[in-house]
Amino acid sequence: MTASEPVTVSQTGARVERLPLARYTTLGVGGEAEVWFVSTHEQLAEAMSQPYRILGGGSNLVIADEGLRERVIRLAGPLAEADLEPDAELSTPDQIITGWVGGGVPLPGLIRKLQKLGWSNLEGTVGIPAQVGGAVWMNAGTRYGEMFDGLHTLEIVTPEGTRQVTPDDLKWGYRDSGIPRNHIVSRVRLKLRPSTQDAVLDAMNFADNARKGQPKMKTPGCAFKNPGGVSAGKLIDEAGLKGLRAGNAMIAPEHANFIVNLGGATSADVHALLDAIRSRVPVPMELEYELWPEHQLLENRWPEQA
Repeated sequence: MTASEPVTVSQTGARVERLPLARYTTLGVGGEAEVWFVSTHEQLAEAMSQPYRILGGGSNLVIADEGLRERVIRLAGPLAEADLEPDAELSTPDQIITGWVGGGVPLPGLIRKLQKLGWSNLEGTVGIPAQVGGAVWMNAGTRYGEMFDGLHTLEIVTPEGTRQVTPDDLKWGYRDSGIPRNHIVSRVRLKLRPSTQDAVLDAMNFADNARKGQPKMKTPGCAFKNPGGVSAGKLIDEAGLKGLRAGNAMIAPEHANFIVNLGGATSADVHALLDAIRSRVPVPMELEYELWPEHQLLENRWPEQA
């Protein structure tokens, strides 16, 4: 299949098209791949019958300019819809358990709906540009809350089949769900606390205000995890790297732990900056970004400081 070929339909009805992945990432970088838009579990099983990757909101992700050999799966249709009706059997006066929320549901829109319902537990994730499945897979969050604060049940699809688990079944932690890389979070049930619209909005605004210093340009998010509880941004800033540019990518002047796309950046530009940070910051830095493919990162493409 080439970029000029028309859309095709798989045996189970999934739409298949070769597309540039840059349009599906918050960084706006990435070459082409065969993209499967799946809306049923049957289509998902077919898509997973060959080497694959799952692509949600595209945050926290750097895709190679050369694209990918594997097919890329996007959740659509019912797998991108949210049933927020409280489950009568599971809910109590003090706790709301929702119906199934698809892994392809955009997280920002979901958080806004929960605020209008006056339901609490996930307002700390406000502003994260992810889909529910990907946010759960990496336990996305801020200092004010994370996805596992509001999860009751997870439906996980693997090449071997589908299973339902609870958070207690997983070894989850900071930015980690404990779910293996090739497993897909297809749906979840949320566990929420009744509150008020105003109280939830106040909590959202408080969390959002803490992000005011973050850049507004295209970015995958934070580049590195905080080593030993020390701010990664502070360490990068102290190394004198704020505003450093490689091609059309730059270490953001607003916050040194963000790399931004100035327009037309490539993954090679981004990796040059990542290499510069790792070579000039005096402590080991663990990457927060996910790299597709994983072997992208090449050491020392940026010269050491004299």
